[in-house]
Amino acid sequence: MELNELLVELFSRVSEEVHSAVDGLDAEALVTPPLEGANPVGWLVWHLTRIQDDHMADILHEEQLWATGDWADRFGVPADPANTGYGHSWDEVKSIRPENARALIDYYEAVAARTRGFLANLIAADLDQIIDKRWNPPVTLGVRLVSIADDDIQHAGQANYVRGIIKA
Repeated sequence: MELNELLVELFSRVSEEVHSAVDGLDAEALVTPPLEGANPVGWLVWHLTRIQDDHMADILHEEQLWATGDWADRFGVPADPANTGYGHSWDEVKSIRPENARALIDYYEAVAARTRGFLANLIAADLDQIIDKRWNPPVTLGVRLVSIADDDIQHAGQANYVRGIIKA
């Protein structure tokens, strides 16, 4: 297996988890937290998608899909590219209201398609490229890709766990 194939496989696993977390849930279930102050399924999937969109847009030197499409309207918030969910207050968490599961799936799959397109041509030597000098040590492409995958996997797992709680 080549490096790019491995990474495509890794990110494809996130897609499977996103689908299993939201498929079949109605709009109300997507915004129902397991308890007051906890993140609901819809917010968790929106957030993991926003992080991937934000970070991949930065890597690609392109605009976020969030800011270029009608995605924000489908979630009831402005198309602010800085709004990734990081550091959200409880009120901000509650403001993310996907119109339905399809909105989450469509947005995630659009972002994932761009990620897979980038990964398809990646070679091992690319991973050492420094892409963010604001950190010490500076962040390489490889470290950033691991960070994106790690964040996505954690939040997708959380979304599936919350789904189990609210369905019970």
